[in-house]
Amino acid sequence: MADALHLTEKNFDEALVASQGVLMVDFWAEWCGPCRAVAPVLDELAKESGGTVTLAKVNVDENPGLAARYGIRSIPTILFVKQGKVADQVIGAVPKVQLKKKLDALA
Repeated sequence: MADALHLTEKNFDEALVASQGVLMVDFWAEWCGPCRAVAPVLDELAKESGGTVTLAKVNVDENPGLAARYGIRSIPTILFVKQGKVADQVIGAVPKVQLKKKLDALA
């Protein structure tokens, strides 16, 4: 299983277009406790998907333009992207069950 994609303002659009299945984009920052709490859960969901879900991470401190473009005001925010478009999102460190429901709805 590939590690999470680290997206920047330079490679973000390409990654969105290139992604197959569902792309979970985690907007996070080093200093954010809830971001660190939800990170392993996102990793697990991507691994358990058997390749249908790809995890990508955007560090909002390094890529403020992307955060602004998607109206990210609080982190963690996880965008669920399908066929290059944002299909859903979750704000905050939510339980795995809730994230899984979102993924199942998009599968």
